[in-house]
Amino acid sequence: MHWTRAKVHGQIPPKELRAQTVNLVGESVYVFGGCDAKSCYNTLYVFDAETLTWSNPLSTGERPCRRRAHTTCVYNNHIYIFGGGDGVQALNDTFQLDLATMHWSEVKTTGQIPMSRGYHTSNLIKSQLIVYGGSDGHECFSDVHVLDLDTKEWTKIDISKALPRLSHTSTQVGSYLFVVGGHDGSRYSCDVVMLNLVTWSWETRKVYGIPPAGRGYHASLLYDSRLFMFGGYDGQMVFDDIHILDLSTCAYLPQITDFQIILRRADPTSEDGEDFGDS
Repeated sequence: MHWTRAKVHGQIPPKELRAQTVNLVGESVYVFGGCDAKSCYNTLYVFDAETLTWSNPLSTGERPCRRRAHTTCVYNNHIYIFGGGDGVQALNDTFQLDLATMHWSEVKTTGQIPMSRGYHTSNLIKSQLIVYGGSDGHECFSDVHVLDLDTKEWTKIDISKALPRLSHTSTQVGSYLFVVGGHDGSRYSCDVVMLNLVTWSWETRKVYGIPPAGRGYHASLLYDSRLFMFGGYDGQMVFDDIHILDLSTCAYLPQITDFQIILRRADPTSEDGEDFGDS
């Protein structure tokens, strides 16, 4: 593996930007929000991966407020934004950007709307946006919510065991979400746990090799049956290392690839499940 620094030009974002979101649509990379040492932002930048050019396109409508630690996904040529924090308080609003018209609008959602949070994860599977974990600055969450982007309705999922996490990563592998690292409210972890999207239950598998140091705020992606993890922070040290979990050699790859998510609605009056322990 060899790193190279691309020579870019145009309207380049601030160098110290962090906790922003990045989405690839065709050859364009959309970067929204984030913060530096002074402030949070609600600026949208677009990077053309062919010409290596940055731009700050004009947009109309109701732009989301300044925020960091939110999540975004792309569905039906719209970028959807959920949650985050503005530097003062956590948020639980939802916005969309129409990429054809570059028009912003707030999405009016119904159902069991999640509590305000940032540093959560969101995974889009068909029309279902699965939101897991995060924090409001006081509590580390273990709940799972699903937003149907067609009906705009939230559902809180009934999961019997609670696994609090913030600043983790969540990567879809077949009918599972592989959750790696993050903070559980007391410490940083290097654990790999799997959320079964068919049964809505947590599973663990034995992981071989030399594990990375516990961390959060890292990045993970799936490529060629391997889960790549880069960077992160453990409260004291900033990491720039790369770790690879080979899913095929240890039979981690789920056999179910075509499945339907059945929403198992939680009792809105119930608390989160019992603490997640070794099992």
